[in-house]
Amino acid sequence: MSNAAANLVALNTIVRREIVRILRIWTQTLIPPAITMTLYFVIFGKLIGSRIGTIQGGYTYMQYIVPGLVMMSIITNSYGNISSSFFGAKFSRAVEEMLVSPMPDWVILTGYVTGAVTRGLAVGVLVLGIALFFTSLHIAHPLITFASVLLGAVIFSLAGFVNAVYAKKFDDIALVPTFILTPLTYLGGVFYSIQMLGEPWQAISRINPILYMVNAFRYGVLGISDVHVGVAFVVMLGFVVALAAFGLQLLKRGVGLRS
Repeated sequence: MSNAAANLVALNTIVRREIVRILRIWTQTLIPPAITMTLYFVIFGKLIGSRIGTIQGGYTYMQYIVPGLVMMSIITNSYGNISSSFFGAKFSRAVEEMLVSPMPDWVILTGYVTGAVTRGLAVGVLVLGIALFFTSLHIAHPLITFASVLLGAVIFSLAGFVNAVYAKKFDDIALVPTFILTPLTYLGGVFYSIQMLGEPWQAISRINPILYMVNAFRYGVLGISDVHVGVAFVVMLGFVVALAAFGLQLLKRGVGLRS
């Protein structure tokens, strides 16, 4: 068997195992985010949104927050899937078996990231479907919509991988989502336009990478954005390249993986 064929078999094995894991515990991986987002739609979209009325671009508040909430669910689930799955592989020493095998590092990283992206996109589709029960949406730019959710899922899958590599115990998995990811998400323009902020808060918000992901997706769905879409994609691609290179370097050096 050629190296390319062997690598393809290895990649397929990791991806299939990750997808089976997601489906086997679907009550933990798919249902909770759907319930959470439904509550957001009811509380923020219907109850609060009915008092706010229209917002940027003449859209209702419900329509405005849907892209942000969908992206938020994609980000958190992509991150959570790979951080828990890869740390579990570390904990059971399964990673050591992969590292000593002829499997290249990029196959390991791509396999786990693909599994996490699959869960993120599955949850995103589920949440978007739920949103359609509360409001109507017309996708303005389908290609931008798909590209933005894909890049957002890849970025936070890679970030979750880095978290899992450095984590020494299960509690370490929850530190980054609680103290970094959640604040960045809520301050990333999910529930409001940064045009509503004064300085220096508007300038500070532009440092937040999630702002660019949310607005790129919002532009794809609604055709409006607080940032230039080209800049948003440059930022996202930059994060993908940087985090992928960092993840591969961690695997190559065996940081936190080899005992």
